[in-house]
Amino acid sequence: MPALSINKIQKKYPPCYLLAHRTGKLEEKIQRGRKLLENCRLCPRNCEINRYEKPGKICQIGHFAKVSNHFSHFGEEACLTGFNGSGTIFFISCNLRCVFCQNWDISHSKNGREVHPEELANIMMDLQDRGCHNINFVTPSHVVVQILEALEIAINLGLHLPLVYNTSAYDSEISLELLDGIIDIYMPDFKFWNPQSAKLFLNAQDYPEIATRNLKNMYRQVGNLQLDDNGIAYKGLLIRHLVMPGQLNDTKHILNFIANEISIESAVNVMFQYRPEYTANSAKFESINRLLTENERETALEYKTHSGLPDYSWL
Repeated sequence: MPALSINKIQKKYPPCYLLAHRTGKLEEKIQRGRKLLENCRLCPRNCEINRYEKPGKICQIGHFAKVSNHFSHFGEEACLTGFNGSGTIFFISCNLRCVFCQNWDISHSKNGREVHPEELANIMMDLQDRGCHNINFVTPSHVVVQILEALEIAINLGLHLPLVYNTSAYDSEISLELLDGIIDIYMPDFKFWNPQSAKLFLNAQDYPEIATRNLKNMYRQVGNLQLDDNGIAYKGLLIRHLVMPGQLNDTKHILNFIANEISIESAVNVMFQYRPEYTANSAKFESINRLLTENERETALEYKTHSGLPDYSWL
């Protein structure tokens, strides 16, 4: 797609953070966020650590974010990758500890390149210069303040792409308040409905309660997913759900919750690419140490149909 056409579309659907920048709200959020880093409660772990002095208890990230890689990603949903890819930034670490994590070498790692706000801003600009349709922050829950700091710099450099918040949905209310009016597209992954499953597989028994609250908040902020004239998402909520072996009851509850308590028009990507990675590939987690069966796939699709949620072919 020609760059001129992309620029015309971006002018027609400007990202919300530009207004926050013009009105001074972005700067207010940054100042509040910096203060919160002194006694960190920016994720549900509430470790209350001064991250200017030492890293967080679970995320192990201090004052500056760490980045594993950034590139034009063509493996995301079609409405994000479009013609030129989604401008993806993979942050090191995560505030969950999923035993089946497929990106465990990134999300469970302390390694990676520490980036100051200026470098993170330059990464965003590099992705924009490549023609990407959006800036896609992957596992960003523990670096919300760092993203805001870099965003202000990037705006002054000419950033005008929609921002995608690609999260596990294990976010704090404080963080989502900071992101209100900043994030254009929320892309949470709703993993488990059963608290005991969340405790066993995520090390977070409160995950279902927090995820349901957060999806409602995200929807309140951005509404249903919206596409531009070329079928590229520019605003809204896009929910992912990875179907897990033996966990179809969770799938059923999650899809019904989305249909009944978020929006019957919600864009939901029901995914079947589960494979036992990381420590899930062991006898300790025998119940999920296998691939999905064809019957499980068919049942999950039936649950989605029965929930009334639309079958978006463009996902």
